[in-house]
Amino acid sequence: MGKVMTGARMIVEALKREGVEVIFGYPGGAVIDIYDELYKTEGIHHVLVRHEQGAAHAADGFARSTGRVGVALVTSGPGATNTVTGIATAYMDSIPIVVLTGQVPTKLIGNDAFQEVDTTGITRPITKHNFLVKKIEDLPRILKAAFYIAKTGRPGPVVVDLPKDVQQAKGEFDYPEEIHLRSYNPVYEPHMRQIERAYQLLEKAERPVFLIGGGVISSGAAPEVLELAERLNLPVTMTLMGLGGFPGDHHQSLGMLGMHGTYYANMAVANCDVLLAVGARFDDRVTGRVDAFAPMAKIIHIDIDPTSIQKNVKVDVPIVGDCKRSLQRLLEVVKEVGQPKKYWQERFKDWWEQIEIWRKRYPLSYKYDPNVIKPQFVIEKLYEMTKGEAIIATEVGQNQMWAAQFYKFKKPRTLITSGGLGTMGFGFPAAIGAQMGNPEKLVIDIAGDGSIQMNIQEMATAMQERLPIKVIILNNGYLGMVRQWQELFYERRYSQVSMAVQPDFVKLAEAYGAFGMRITKPEEVEPALKKILEMNTLCVLDVIIAPEEGVFPMVPAGKATTEMILV
Repeated sequence: MGKVMTGARMIVEALKREGVEVIFGYPGGAVIDIYDELYKTEGIHHVLVRHEQGAAHAADGFARSTGRVGVALVTSGPGATNTVTGIATAYMDSIPIVVLTGQVPTKLIGNDAFQEVDTTGITRPITKHNFLVKKIEDLPRILKAAFYIAKTGRPGPVVVDLPKDVQQAKGEFDYPEEIHLRSYNPVYEPHMRQIERAYQLLEKAERPVFLIGGGVISSGAAPEVLELAERLNLPVTMTLMGLGGFPGDHHQSLGMLGMHGTYYANMAVANCDVLLAVGARFDDRVTGRVDAFAPMAKIIHIDIDPTSIQKNVKVDVPIVGDCKRSLQRLLEVVKEVGQPKKYWQERFKDWWEQIEIWRKRYPLSYKYDPNVIKPQFVIEKLYEMTKGEAIIATEVGQNQMWAAQFYKFKKPRTLITSGGLGTMGFGFPAAIGAQMGNPEKLVIDIAGDGSIQMNIQEMATAMQERLPIKVIILNNGYLGMVRQWQELFYERRYSQVSMAVQPDFVKLAEAYGAFGMRITKPEEVEPALKKILEMNTLCVLDVIIAPEEGVFPMVPAGKATTEMILV
C-alpha cells in the first residue's frame, strides 16, 4: 500500500521520482494547491516566468540542451492556452517536455466555468499524447506515463490536465517503477537485413552523402556519426536541427543543406548516388521541389518513427530503429567486412575533388563594408571568440539563418532553435531554460529586433534567477526575412515590415537591471563582444547592422535546391 496524500502532493512526489530539479511556471487559482506543495518541498527549483509561453519555451530549451525532460506548470484557461505555441514548437522538433495544466473541478467541466477551456481538445493535434485526469487513483500512473511517453521513441510534448478537485482529493500514492502501454511500443533495434542492404548500397556508391537531422542529437548518436563518416570517408551535411551532430569545423562537414544551405551541400545532394539519411524527416526547407531532390540517389532512411519514412520522399532502404543503435549495427557490418580506411579514401577521391571544386567556387561569404556592421561578421567574431564552445539559442528569421551558416557548431545540444514551427520569441526564454540546465556554460541568444520583442518580458526572469545570458540583437529595423522576400519577389513593396518604432534596447535592459550596450561600427564589434562575454550578468548588445542585408544562398519557394540565389 502506498502512502495516502493529496493529488497536489502526488504531483510533486512524482516530479521528484522522475529526477526533476527545475520547473518553469506561473501560478493561478487552478494550480494553487500544487504551488503550496512546492513551497513546502526542497530539491525542486521553480523558475517564475513572466508569461506562460516563456515557461513552455524555457522547458523546451532546458530539454534541448540537457537531453532531459523539461517541465512547465501553468494554471487553467488562459494559462494553458498561452503555452500552446510553445507546445507546438516542441512537437514540431520532437522535444520531450511535460506541461502540467490546471483545470476547473471535474463537475464544472463543460459548464463554461471561470478560466475553463478544453485544454486536451486544443492540444491534441500538437502533443505526442495528452491526459485529462478524472480520478485520483489514476494520477500516479498517468504522471509516470507522461514522462515515459515524452522521452521514449520519437520524443515529444505531453500535456497533463489536472482538475482542481483531483489535486485536492486524497488517495494512495503507488508510483509505478515501470510502465507498459499496450498500444505504444517504439522499435529501437533495427532489422539487420535492412542494415546489410544499406551497407551494400554504400559499398557500391561512387558519390555518397551522409545527411543527419535532429534525431541524431535526440538519440545521442553523434559519436557513431563521426566514426562512420571518418571510416567511410563520407561527406556530411546537416539539417538545421542536425547542426552540432557532426563537428561543423571538420573537413568532411558540408554545413547545412536546403533553402539557406551551402552551395556545395545542395550540389552534393543533387548529384549523389547514395544518400544515407539519419534522424531527418525531409521537410520542405530541406528538399525544395521534392521531385528534383537527390534525383539520382538511392536513399537509405533511418528513423525511429515509421510514419516519417516514405512520408515526403521515396526511400529505397527504410530502416525503423533508434538512430544510435542503427548506426552501431551499421558500424558492426562495416568492421566485419573490414575494408581499411584507405580503401574508402581512394574510392571516393574523385567525388571529394568535385565537392572541393563546388566549395571553392561558392563558399559561404559576404561583402565586408568598413562603414556598416555586417551580421555575418558578428557571428564569425562570436564563433572565433567563444571557440565554438557556447550554447547558442536563436530567435527566428535572418538572425537564425546567419547563426546556422556562420557559427560552426562542434557539439550536439549547442544549437537551441525552433526549426519546424519557426517560432519568433523562442530564443530568449529557451536560453533561460538552457542556462538553468547548464549553469556552468556560456549561453548566448542571437536575436532580431522583431523576435526579441515577443518575449522580452522574460528579462525579469533572467535577472531574478541571476542568469548571465548574453543577448545579441542583430538590429536592422525590419522584420528582416519577410523584407528579404518582399525585396526579391515582390518588387521591394515593403508591406508592414518596418520596425521604425522600437524601444531603446539599452535603456530597456537597464530598466530590468541588466547591462545594455549599442554598437554601430565594425571596429566596435570585437571590443563589445569581449566586454559582454566577460560580464557575469544578463547583457543586451544592440548591434545596428546593414538594414537590407540578405541571407544567401537562398532557394526560392517551389524551386529545386540547385536553383539557388547566391548573392
